[in-house]
Amino acid sequence: MTACIVGWAHTPFGKHDAETVESMVVRVAAQALNDAGIGPEDVDEIVLGHFNAGFSAQDFTASLVLQADEKLRFKPATRVENACATGSAAVHQGLKAIAAKSARVVLVVGVEQMTTTPGPEIGEILKKASYLAEDGDTPGGFAGIFGVIADGYFQRHGDQSDALAAIAAKNHRNGVNNPYAQMRKDLGFDFCRAESDKNPRVAGPLKRTDCSLVSDGAAALVLTDVSTALRMDRAVAFRAARHVQDYLPMSKRDILKFEGCAEVWAKALADAGVTLDDLSFVETHDCFTIAELIEYEAMGLAKEGEGARVIADGVTAIDGKLPVNPSGGLKSKGHPIGATGVSMHVLTAMQLAGEAGDMQLDAPELGGIFNMGGAAVANYVSILERLR
Repeated sequence: MTACIVGWAHTPFGKHDAETVESMVVRVAAQALNDAGIGPEDVDEIVLGHFNAGFSAQDFTASLVLQADEKLRFKPATRVENACATGSAAVHQGLKAIAAKSARVVLVVGVEQMTTTPGPEIGEILKKASYLAEDGDTPGGFAGIFGVIADGYFQRHGDQSDALAAIAAKNHRNGVNNPYAQMRKDLGFDFCRAESDKNPRVAGPLKRTDCSLVSDGAAALVLTDVSTALRMDRAVAFRAARHVQDYLPMSKRDILKFEGCAEVWAKALADAGVTLDDLSFVETHDCFTIAELIEYEAMGLAKEGEGARVIADGVTAIDGKLPVNPSGGLKSKGHPIGATGVSMHVLTAMQLAGEAGDMQLDAPELGGIFNMGGAAVANYVSILERLR
């Protein structure tokens, strides 16, 4: 344990035409510092997670955080990017600064504005998180790539349409209680299961309800070393934080196993000295429902090809043995790329601090986070617990 989260902020996710990357960054940075009760003069380092890749014309954004307060001027600020795991990359970069004792207080911000980009361009931008030499011509953008993964999984393990619909329905049901979620509507299993005009097929066996939402939003958190955190009113500590990177080409690995996800979970659980049975809940990266299904297997909830049993038996339901995505996940909350990983850490900290409002679980003790970039290429796991 080298660092703690002591403050946070989160915008609602959704379509924000009146906002800019700058306005969202400035707002959550100021709010997170205020929430932590830490003055901007005490910040030692700033890390901004911003994927961009063409969503925003402004492509040099690290210094935008400084505009939250004039006392942040001349603080070191760096932008990081690791595809859809950009937010967690920013969080983990802040942890490294504290572990290296080069910083005592780190302000971490994640942001993305996607909805101002025309639809066809969104698909092409997101496809940049794949291996273009092999996947660049895949129809349907990044959804098309996960459609290929879903097709392969169905061919190997049988039709999993019921499981995917159940995952979508679970996450939309959970999202009703999340004030930050883009879609707060319980769609129900039947709607998610049936192909219809309102739920058309997108790619392979994936329908619209199987795909996370294009979104705008930002989240921020304040990290401190443990000695500083012990003087704060509340603090959520990192029991473990691990990152593993896998090959970018899917042709170099068995894409149906998410081996990087399995590896990073094993390392993080070992570092924390716990097992999955010790976790109170998990926020996992459900960019597509097929991803959450495979992640059940990679994290060790089920054997290969048996992830459907997890959702069918209610294991990951809000009142199950291991609730997964009590926030509604990316499926309900939305997926503004650079903000997602920071959001996952904020919402997990809120749960552990007992400040999750209508989302609140009953006395959670340990929360797990899995944030993924690309098709299980960048893999991050954090395990958090309340310190005070």
